[in-house]
Amino acid sequence: MNLKKIPYRASHTVMKGAMKILKMPVPSTLVGPGMVKRFPEIIKECKIRKILVVTDKPLMNLGLLDSFLNAVKNNQMEYVIYDGVQPNPTFENIKEGLLLYKQSDCDAVVAFGGGSSLDCAKIIAARVTNDKPIEKMKGLFKIGHKLPPYFAIPTTAGTGSEATIAAVITNSTNHEKFAINDPKLVPLAAVLDPELTLGLPPSLTAHTGMDALTHAIEAYIGWYDTPFVREKALSATQTIINDLEAVCKNGSDLGLRRNMLVASYEAGVAFTRAYVGYVHAIAHNLGGFYGVPHGFANAVTLPHVLEFSKKNAAKKLADLARFAGVGDPAESDNILTMHFIQKIKEMNKNMGIPSTIDALQIKDIPELSARILKEANPTYPVPRIMDYNDCVNLLSNLITPQHL
Repeated sequence: MNLKKIPYRASHTVMKGAMKILKMPVPSTLVGPGMVKRFPEIIKECKIRKILVVTDKPLMNLGLLDSFLNAVKNNQMEYVIYDGVQPNPTFENIKEGLLLYKQSDCDAVVAFGGGSSLDCAKIIAARVTNDKPIEKMKGLFKIGHKLPPYFAIPTTAGTGSEATIAAVITNSTNHEKFAINDPKLVPLAAVLDPELTLGLPPSLTAHTGMDALTHAIEAYIGWYDTPFVREKALSATQTIINDLEAVCKNGSDLGLRRNMLVASYEAGVAFTRAYVGYVHAIAHNLGGFYGVPHGFANAVTLPHVLEFSKKNAAKKLADLARFAGVGDPAESDNILTMHFIQKIKEMNKNMGIPSTIDALQIKDIPELSARILKEANPTYPVPRIMDYNDCVNLLSNLITPQHL
């Protein structure tokens, strides 16, 4: 092993032991069609008086919140709505939402939307009880005080934020996108209602589904896997490999939509205990630099990172292939690994996801590589450690040919 990488593995070894004993909360869940209308009954049990609902304008315009908001009123609770969440939520979004929470005298936060709304709501709730700058929350276990009651209603099957300790935020001043990770960010309860995902277009269904697949795979092949993590990651991978393309073709199938929501949740439960890897480090920085959507960036990047990692992760990638029914289970680990990576490439192609990032510019690769490695090393427990030249080479393979 390269001498420079020894401290990274020492850190991973220490953290692996800590992760085994660290207690991670698991939110209560309501699962099934129409359950969003029952969710206010759960919220009311926490003696809530007035809710800040955090969402985005497109969902408001679609009327997707109407049944939930009516049920809130029917349960004798009040609400105010912050619908300014952007696709990559910013410090400004947090400031606006926090101000509305305080001015309206709220006592709970409900996130309603995709990963951006869920992450934005988490950080707003964290700021309610933690008077510190957002950048001081970056990293692990930096949130000192318990959040006010926080609940999650995902409308995409991808981020798994309704199950995780993570929230991602963008500093629009310096284009840095970073994660805040603390068990206090796990919601008290979440609802997985497939009816809320029926209107998702095929492209967004594909991108969010590949985001969830990335969570499951990176959790499984990393150093912090446990029996619980492996169980959830295997289950999520199997579902997504077998159902994602089908739901992109038939988005009105409630059974498939439910399967994907549960898989996204399982992947979230897995990676919040096992962490992520270089796919996420790259996607975060592409998002911060260019505003590339997170799920899309993960989808494009995933096979490239697995190609880099495969010599250290062949056994685990073969496990995933066998469990998901990819290839002949009697084949060798190396052959199954090749089949598994090829399967992901084929899924991307079939769902219209390219193999390169059009926004990526060759002039930015040095700065991007430095930021990616600063985020990932040694924090992420990856199977194979990447150095600067490795990162430059991988990013070069993500450039659209006409930009070379």
